[in-house]
This record gives sequence, structure tokens and C-alpha cells, in this order.
Amino acid sequence: MSAVALSRGDARRLAVRAQLLDAARPGDIVEVAEQIGAIKIDPTATISPSEQTIPWSRIGWAYEAGQLRKAVEDDRALFEYDGHFHAASRMPALVARMRGRVFRARAAEWMAANEHFRADVLARLRAEGPLPAAGIPDTSQVAHTNESGWYGSNQVPRMLELLSSLGEVGIVRREGRQRVWDLGERVYRGIPEREYDAAGAELEGLRLQAAGIARQKSPWTPVGMAGEAATVEGSAWKWRVDPEALASLEDDPGGRVAILNPYDGFLFDRPRLKELFGFDFVLEQFKPKAQRVYGYFAHPILVGDRFVGLLDAQLDKKKENLVVTAVHELGPLEAVDPLDPEEREMVDAEIRDLAEWLGVPLVVAGER
Repeated sequence: MSAVALSRGDARRLAVRAQLLDAARPGDIVEVAEQIGAIKIDPTATISPSEQTIPWSRIGWAYEAGQLRKAVEDDRALFEYDGHFHAASRMPALVARMRGRVFRARAAEWMAANEHFRADVLARLRAEGPLPAAGIPDTSQVAHTNESGWYGSNQVPRMLELLSSLGEVGIVRREGRQRVWDLGERVYRGIPEREYDAAGAELEGLRLQAAGIARQKSPWTPVGMAGEAATVEGSAWKWRVDPEALASLEDDPGGRVAILNPYDGFLFDRPRLKELFGFDFVLEQFKPKAQRVYGYFAHPILVGDRFVGLLDAQLDKKKENLVVTAVHELGPLEAVDPLDPEEREMVDAEIRDLAEWLGVPLVVAGER
């Protein structure tokens, strides 16, 4: 079968629509998670945490922060794994892949050296039920070499992370920002069995569904041979396209403005972002202040299928307002058409909506 030939515009629309960023807004957070695959959890909250702004950027006014907790803790329609909230429908495939995981040498050696510690952690959860990491003693025999600085001296969080990646423990809820853990057999009880390779193929298809279109061999969006082969005008890459998205391409609801958290999954595959959208996004959070151009945690702005700028803003919790330092427009240097007056008003309106959603006044720097 020959590859589907796509214009660059069609490829971008497929990507935007797959991430629910077109004019047809979804109804609730479960619908968002079912389609886009995963909602990133991160404490960085210059405006609002990613797990809140990601659904807001799709749903808009109908989204309230409490809907996330309800979906996770009451309805069990979402669950937390590997720093993301996932739709419960993906649990069987993800758990099958967890249980078939093989650690790399360094992690395997650390786990083998801490066999008794591992047993202690599981025994504590079995006896006492769900616990935060702080409620589990550190009985490790060998400490992990903490070259990254990611973990402290307490070895319990690392053990829980590794056990989680095997499906032996899981997260049942959060208390504030603290995760509460329980045995995997209780967290994942009653789910249908999946064979390891079949689960991998299922997840590849779901990743393609979330992406709409992805490079055939990409470490950022691994979709394997899911979907159909495609070519994109002006690109030498081999692509895979979601056939359902392709079939509905003619039913175009139009575009809109979307303000995206820097950890939004739509931005994760940076090579695809540059290849399809001409947007070379660099998160400046980890740059020295003097080297930042757009701000510490600038939020990309999408208009239709074009990235047109970045919003540098911060929620001032003491004064209870949203302070906009700058709206940095992209332009010819980034191969982006400048905003026309109507588009700029649409962007300004979305920023006002963001402030109203947060429940605070909007303050523009220089206009106080």
C-alpha cells in the first residue's frame, strides 16, 4: 500500500486535533486523558501546575481543579504512574509492560544488593496499607550513588520508584504533593491480562492516536508500525498517521488560541515540533537568568496550527494577581508570520480568560 501524501498544513492540523487543541473542546478531564494519553504532573507552578493547566488548555471554562481529584480518587477513571495521570482504560497494557520490565545493569545491581530492603518495603505496605514514603523506614543495605542530585539520602523514594516501574507498588492518591503508595496487587487488582508484546503494540497505537502523526522511528513518540505510512510535503522523514484522525480530517472545526504549559505533552517531541511547525522550543527554566530570552517558564502560544509566541507570566500569590511580564511574539527570524490585530486580540482574550479561570485580576507589567 502506498504512503498517504499529506500537505504540511494537513499534518499540523492532524497533530493539533489529536491533542484536542482545535475549536471543538472536549467535555471533561477523562475525555482529555483518553485522547492525549497522559497528563504530566509537575510542581512548577509559575501560573498553575501542569496537571491543571493541561486540562484547562483543552476544556477551558468548564474545567475546575477539583475535577482531577474526583476522577483519580473517587471515580478511579484516572490513575497516576510515572509522573503522569493516565486514563484507567490504559491500565491493563501499562501494567503488562511494567511486569515484563527488565532493569538495566546499574538498577538491577542496586535492587539485588537491597533484596532485604525491598522485602521490608513490601511487607510494611502489606501490613499497614497505603503509606507515603515518609511512613516507610529506610532499611537499605546499599545506598544509591546520587550523581544527579534527584534523590536525597533516604533510599525509600528510589525503592518505591523502581518497584512502581515493575508494578509491585502503585500510587493510590496524593496528600498535598506527597504520593501515597500501596501494593500493586491491590492498586491494579481485577484488570484484564495482556500479553507483553501485544500490550506494547496497543500502546504504540494509543501513542499514535495521541499524536495524530509521528515519525516512524522516533525515540520521543515511539509508535512502531502503528497506523498507516505517510509522507509530508517538504519533509524527508517517514511518518505514521492515525487512520481515524485521517478519516475525520475533512470535518474541520477550525482553530483557536491555546496557551500551553511548557510540560504539555504536545511539546514533548521537540524534533517533530520543529519539523512540522518550525517551532524550536527551548525551556529556559534551567538556563542562567542572564541567558534567558523568553523567561523562566514561558508558556508557548498556539493560534490555529501556528506557534506565534510565548507568554512570560507569573501568579503573584501574595498580591493575588496574574502578572504578565511579556508576550513575546515570534516572527520572520523564526519563520513565523506575525500576528495580525485580530489574532493579537484573540491572544489577549485567552490571557484574560486564564486570569479569570485562576480567579485573580490581570496585571500587565508597565501598566500597573
